[in-house]
Amino acid sequence: MSSTSQKHRDFVAEPMGDKPVGTLAGIGEVLGKKLEEKGFDKAYVVLGQFLVLRKDESLFGEWLKETCGANARQARDCAGCLREWCDAFL
Repeated sequence: MSSTSQKHRDFVAEPMGDKPVGTLAGIGEVLGKKLEEKGFDKAYVVLGQFLVLRKDESLFGEWLKETCGANARQARDCAGCLREWCDAFL
């Protein structure tokens, strides 16, 4: 089992609210800006895409790679963060 980042732990520790997209694990300043330019400015908007894809981490990872150029690790970190958040709050 891989360990999670502090960013991941901070994100899943509380309700999402209006957190910016950059608060998601795996999403830094560059990817965050690319997502914002495509209309995904808040973490909950990215969560919506994750849910539309039926929480399929593989499909979500492909979408993230195509949408903002995320690499495999960034996509995996973001999907894992959203999955864990969903498990805790949905």
